[in-house]
Amino acid sequence: MNLFGELSRRNVFRVGIAYAVASWVLLQIVDVISPIFELPVWAPRLIFVILAIGLVPALIFAWAFELTPEGIKKESEVDRSGSITPQTGHKLNMIIIGSLVVAVVLLLVDRQFSEPANEPQETAAAISDTEKSIAVLPFVNMSSDAEQEFFSDGITEEILNSLASEKSLKVAGRTSSFAFKGQNDDLRRIGDALGVAHILEGSVRKVGAQVRITAQLIQVDDGFHLWSETYDRELTDVFAIQDEIANEILKQLRSQLLDDEEHVVVEAKRTNPVVYDLYLRAKQRIYTRNSAEITKAISELDKAIQLDPEYAPALAQRGVATMLMSEQSYGDIPDDEANRRGKRYVDRALSLDENLAEGLAALGLYYFNEPGGEELAIEPLTRALSINPNLIDASNWLFGALQGVGDFKGSLEVLVDAAERDPLYRPAFANAIMQFNAYGMPEEAEALLQRIEAFDPSNPDLYSARAVNFIFSGRSGEGLQQMELNREMDEMSGVERFILSTGLMDTMQFERVLEEGSNFVKPYVLYELGRTDEAIALAHTQASSGDPGNLFYLLNRSNRSEEVTDYLEERWPTLSEFAKENRGDEYGYPTMTDVALAYSRTGNQGRFDEAMRLIEQHTARLDEHGIDNIYLSVNRAMDNALVEDFDAAIAYLQDAAGRGWTSQGVLGEVQPALAVLADDPRYQEIEVALLDNMNRNREIVGLPPLNANYEVEPVQ
Repeated sequence: MNLFGELSRRNVFRVGIAYAVASWVLLQIVDVISPIFELPVWAPRLIFVILAIGLVPALIFAWAFELTPEGIKKESEVDRSGSITPQTGHKLNMIIIGSLVVAVVLLLVDRQFSEPANEPQETAAAISDTEKSIAVLPFVNMSSDAEQEFFSDGITEEILNSLASEKSLKVAGRTSSFAFKGQNDDLRRIGDALGVAHILEGSVRKVGAQVRITAQLIQVDDGFHLWSETYDRELTDVFAIQDEIANEILKQLRSQLLDDEEHVVVEAKRTNPVVYDLYLRAKQRIYTRNSAEITKAISELDKAIQLDPEYAPALAQRGVATMLMSEQSYGDIPDDEANRRGKRYVDRALSLDENLAEGLAALGLYYFNEPGGEELAIEPLTRALSINPNLIDASNWLFGALQGVGDFKGSLEVLVDAAERDPLYRPAFANAIMQFNAYGMPEEAEALLQRIEAFDPSNPDLYSARAVNFIFSGRSGEGLQQMELNREMDEMSGVERFILSTGLMDTMQFERVLEEGSNFVKPYVLYELGRTDEAIALAHTQASSGDPGNLFYLLNRSNRSEEVTDYLEERWPTLSEFAKENRGDEYGYPTMTDVALAYSRTGNQGRFDEAMRLIEQHTARLDEHGIDNIYLSVNRAMDNALVEDFDAAIAYLQDAAGRGWTSQGVLGEVQPALAVLADDPRYQEIEVALLDNMNRNREIVGLPPLNANYEVEPVQ
């Protein structure tokens, strides 16, 4: 008998066909269950390899052995007259037919439900704008060498930069994406948390001079794999490979999601891989907005710059880190000095690359920190975002700049977009909570809080954010409790120290403010404690750094209003020029209110009228933008009292008291602008309500109540 006939007799062909069909069915099943059970990317490929290798033993087994009624025997030991290979062949035929039926069913199901993946143009057309969103999770370093982490992070970084150039694609921000690094979290949960319909994940494995990069695009709602690819490359140029892979992935994503064959070519900034690693590490530390981490970032950036003095991204980040270590932010460097130091790095970065988004953003931060520099900050920040819309720092600083020039509606839109893109980015999240409260939108603030809490319950920012919610609603006692929880979890930033100070002042814990609070409010507290000379001296220092608010307020309270007017006229020829550097905010225009009071007391009617005109313009803008909060009501009360509209002033004070305001009756002294109301019975009733509000909050934090003289009653 010839070889072909013998192979047929021994069912070798049937075994091969049955094995192949069954293997295909198994692979289809694995492909379906992989996303459900979150199997690693390599699992289906491993199973394929095992099955392929297993085919050879299966064929050898079919040739060498026969299944008999007595069990498995060597074919050479079986009597040909008693062989049952025909019957076995018939059973194999039935197995093949059954497997083919299953295969046909799977093909039909696959065509029905996955046709869009095979027809990307049709898929793209069917995808709505809301579905054009993606998060890029950090690619996993599968190499044994932990030092290769910079390469996998770099791949992720470049893909994010590529996608950020796509105006029609919503891309989750870097901070939020990298928050899931090293975690095996459910993709649906990640998608819900980040508000995206798709997730790109992958891995990087380096062995010797070879690198393998895998990437897969996953649909969040059902875990379906829209696309996957493996890239094998020789590791000769790290950045060239990053560029190639990032752009290839972008091309595929555009095909799948954006119905567009064109794609933007990105190119990573070249440098030493060690420098790049230091830069990435530092950048991640800066995003934490933690002073200790920013200090470490500065050290890493200094090493990077020493190794490559012309690596512009590192220089830009060094400038940002320096400016963030100012007293008003997260460090203890005087504000003007921190700004001046940081600017030197920013200028060097932009001299090397004038279109560097990070450099333009840093320049915007510099202008934003300068007195009256908000308008100058808008242009470089807007340019930075046009280059990289996902540069979340630039969004956060643009929010502040727009707010500074009175575009409150525009500033809120920028901030909400930033919080939506990158909800785990600490500054945007914290500022969004603050602004929602400033706008009288506590429900929106709580909704954002709950969203963060759902996937990051240990986030210390939750406590400070909730403290803001409580303090803005007149519940300072509960706000202080939240700040104590925050203190246990995390080092407080300058902003958080200000929040703490507000709660402490509302409950008259002045000594604690001096020990733990913000430098901004210390002049006020020193004055309340009778340390007037210290208070005014510190306020003078703050005024020389560009913030005269405390100085004007304390001079008016000390009946030294002429010093306010002298200070103004020595430095600003007109109030319009002063207003450019000292604009009002969403809480009113308290500095200009003190200016108006000073001119009223010194009898300069012209300057008083000009000050009130500027206040009215600002108030009208706030009304136009729908801003409403406790502190704005208080400021409006003072402004109305200055123009002798006492009924309106009382109404605003009643509104503030009804919301829980406590700050009016500090040590029983009337605010200077409200002194004209002191004898009004309605005002006296308000004072009683304010004291009640304060004592309610003091009770929450375990402090004894104060009497009408703002003293603790002695224990009998």
